[in-house]
Formats: sequence, C-alpha cells, structure tokens
Amino acid sequence: MASFSSLLLSISSVNPSPACSFPVHNHPRKLSCRASADDHASPGRRNLLIGLGGLYGATAGTNHSTNRDAAVAAPIQTPLPSQCGPADLPSGANPVNCCPPVSTSIDFKFPSSSTPLRVRRAAHLVDAEYLAKYTKAVHLMKDLPESDPRNFTQQANAHCAYCDGSYDQVGFPGVEIQVHNSWFFYPWHRFYLYFHERILGKLLGDESFALPFWNWDSPAGMQIPSFYTDTSSSLYDPRRDPSHQPPVIVDLDFSLNTSTDTGQALIDDNLKLMYRQMITNGSTTELFMGAKYSAGDQPDPGAGSVENVPHGTVHIWTGDPRQPNREDMGILYSSSRDPIFFAHHSNIDRLWDVWKTLGGNRKNYTDSDWLNASFYFYDENAKLVKVKVSDTLDARKLRYTYENVDNPWINAKPTRGGTGKAAELKIVSTFPVTLSKSNAVASVKRPARSGRSGNEEEVLLVQGIEFQRDSFTKFDVYVNASSEEALRPGVSERAGSFVHVPHLHGKGKGATGKTTLKLGITGLISEIGASEDDRLVVTLVPRSGKATVAGISIVLSS
Repeated sequence: MASFSSLLLSISSVNPSPACSFPVHNHPRKLSCRASADDHASPGRRNLLIGLGGLYGATAGTNHSTNRDAAVAAPIQTPLPSQCGPADLPSGANPVNCCPPVSTSIDFKFPSSSTPLRVRRAAHLVDAEYLAKYTKAVHLMKDLPESDPRNFTQQANAHCAYCDGSYDQVGFPGVEIQVHNSWFFYPWHRFYLYFHERILGKLLGDESFALPFWNWDSPAGMQIPSFYTDTSSSLYDPRRDPSHQPPVIVDLDFSLNTSTDTGQALIDDNLKLMYRQMITNGSTTELFMGAKYSAGDQPDPGAGSVENVPHGTVHIWTGDPRQPNREDMGILYSSSRDPIFFAHHSNIDRLWDVWKTLGGNRKNYTDSDWLNASFYFYDENAKLVKVKVSDTLDARKLRYTYENVDNPWINAKPTRGGTGKAAELKIVSTFPVTLSKSNAVASVKRPARSGRSGNEEEVLLVQGIEFQRDSFTKFDVYVNASSEEALRPGVSERAGSFVHVPHLHGKGKGATGKTTLKLGITGLISEIGASEDDRLVVTLVPRSGKATVAGISIVLSS
C-alpha cells in the first residue's frame, strides 16, 4: 500500500489544486524505515537507523544480518525508568515527579490460560457487591506507600510520563515518546488498564476482578455513572465539571460551550457521531488507529477517528473548568488521577475490539515497527515488565473480555443537513489559513475518476495543522454544507473533527504542535449524493482554541 505522503506527493506534482495545496517542500516528510522510502531520507539518519537495526532486529526475534526488513526496521523502544526525565507541566500545575521508581525489568509473559477470565461490565449495570469490591480496591491502592509503583498516584504518573515528554526514544536523544495521536494510542492504553486492573485484583485477593467501562456510546450510559459522584467513595474526584454531573447527558461533540441540544436530540447526535467515527470514518486501519510512528519520528503524526472524538471530547467534558488547566480529566498530565479515567478508557478499549468485527479493511496493523515497539509497566507484584505491542492483540490471551451490550450507533446513520452546493459559503482562495473565529471554506478537487477503481477509500487530508500544545483545540470539518445552519452535529455533511487534549513536550509551555488530520469520506460522499462531483466544498469550523491549516487535499487509500 502506498503511503499517504507518497500519494500526496504524486498528486501534488501532477495536478495540484491552487486553492487547497501548499508547496511540497513545506510539508515535513517523516523518515520511513522501509528501503523504498529511504531514498529521500538523509544518509546520516538512515545509517543511524540501520546501525540500530541490530538492537531492533533482536527485539523482533529475527536475524538482522539476513533479513533486510529487520536490518532497517525501527520500532520505538522505551528507555528504562532510570532514563526518565522531568515531565513538561503546564502553568499552574503543582510540581510532580512523573517518573516511576528505578528497577530491573523482566519480559512480559501471558497469564496462564487457567486464570479466571475477567469480565468488564458496563458501569451503569454493576451491582452493589461489585461496587463494594471496586471501591475497596481503589481505597487499598491509594493507601499503598507513595514509593510503591502500584500506588494510585504512581499509577497516574505513568500516564503523565508517557504523554508529557519524560521519555526520549532510544537512539534519538531529544526526540520524545508520545503515546497519543498515533498508532500507539490503543495498545499502550490497553496495557495501562491491564496492569492497573491486575493490581486492583491482587490487592483484593480476587483474580476475577475487572474494571468497569463507561458506556457513553449507548443512551443508558450517557452520563457520569452515579457511583463516581459519592463524595465518601475512593472513586470520587472533586475536580470534575460541576455542571456535568448526573443526570446531565454527556456531549460527545463537546467544545467548551453549552450544547444547544439536550435530551433526546443530544442522544441522537451522539449516536450519529459514533456512526461516523466508527463506521465511515474508521473504514481503514490508519483512519481508525492513527498514523504510523517509528523510531526517529517526531510525536503526533496523526490521531485515529475515535481518539479525536469522542475520546478527546469526553476528557474535556469531564474536566473541571475551575482548575487552571481543567484538571483532572481535561489535561493529559493529570487525567488518570480521576478514577473515571479508567472507565473511560475501558470503553475506548472495548471499541477497538468492536471495530474489528465491523468488516471490510478493519484489521490491526501488521507493520513490524508497530508490533515490536516496547514499553515498561509495573505489574501486580511491583515488578517492572517490558511489553511489546504484539502482546496486546488478543484480549482473551490477557484473560479479560467485555460484557455484551448493544451498540445502537451501528444503525444511527447521519441525515442530510441541507441541500445544494454550499452556495451561501464564501470560498477561501489561499492557504495557509488561521482558524480562530471565522470558518474557512475551500473547493477541493477529488482524485481523477480514471484512477478510482471503487475499492479505495477517499481520504480528506487536512495538512500542516499547527496548534498550541497547552490549549484545548477543536475544529470540525464539513463537506458540501449548504449553509451556516447546516454546520451542526449529526448531519451527513459532517466529516469529522480535529481535537487536541492539552499536553506539553518538546519546547515546553506554549510549544507549537504539528500534525495531520485524515478523514475517510467515501461513505459520506454517497450519503450526500456527491458521487458524480469532481470537486467538494470543504468547510473548517473552529470551535475551541486556534489552529493554522496549511492545506487540504483528497487522496485514495486502499
């Protein structure tokens, strides 16, 4: 499969779109570890990757001297805790050391097949007996000595270290590791929850104990589960938005403002948004799981559909606006200090498994740079364990599963928000454009009909997005919206959203982040009756924060 970058380069060089393209030399190209893409890489950096091939080849269990792919493969490797550095914390945050205790490590081993299968239940369906266990387990975790890596605060710090710049990539000093906005989002968080859950079970003396999942994608679960609001409970966190307490319905499209919809209208919009993100906008591996991220690459190559929305929006919706940075859930360094974080991400993890049952091209990556990437976590025995992404592929081998629940969004297909060809929206003539208060509208050429076989996904690229890392940023993307009134949630014209949950790394406070948003639009084009159109009108609508966009294009992905 051709890479997005190579597709973009070929299209731009043959038939650029003046209104929506930007000079190719201004678009930073990632270094690929594959020889076919190394032609444009700097020789020094390519040699460094090849020099590290022995390490990575050994990690992959292959002979790099005879296997060419292994010799140049470059999966990201996490250094040991002894090489962990200070996290980049935002202004107003209390100083905290997010690095774990230093220890020697062991390699991960799957639990025995005779280990009880832990069943994660929907939070709104748990009974009193389960709730008593869960509350006790978190209480015991919080009571552990602060020096114990299983302590609740130490558990929260692990997320901080991996998302706020505490680790550099092995072999690339100064190039930090980030587990969000790339293909590591799902596997890293799966292991994070896995060890957290096993620690809780160990403290209870109950191997069958499992975390709950916050079932916010189903109407019955679309509010904060009530047991998290008991102020006497170990599951309570006072740093949550006081205006979003039960029975307030969660807004999966939240943008730091009060939704104009409530009740059934908001529920309907939530379900339509889930349809878009899981089905039409999650039609390929990269679109759902996020962009490739190999050794030497800068962080944030691009998030998958659900990581943007509703993952990011639920974080922000839950966080406390009275805190300097919407702590706890509203900013990544502190988000897992709130016990509800683990229920939120348990649902995200469940959706990864659900996504693979939807058919088509919905499969895990098979790239060795993904499978052989490694991270460190402390287990239930306070042992430091080295894990690989390849260990996350089968939840049952990890001895857990999810309670069967309905996924009503599967049938919640969005509906047209209007008719016409955006005649009332003014076309922007040049890029880059800054999104702050005004919409940006562009006419974008589709790939030539002669090049479409019907088996590819048309992908809308919003390229060269620059944003402030310490600020919540969100903008929505619409295709062929007929008027300002049509720019609302739940409509067929809504292609997706870019969402940045604040976190810092690199240059520290105020540093500018750069990324690309990729949206699958084949299903959308059919929904809005634009299959015969040679050009589409794309509208970018700023909702929170400010971002600069370098250009927009449409490419094909098989």
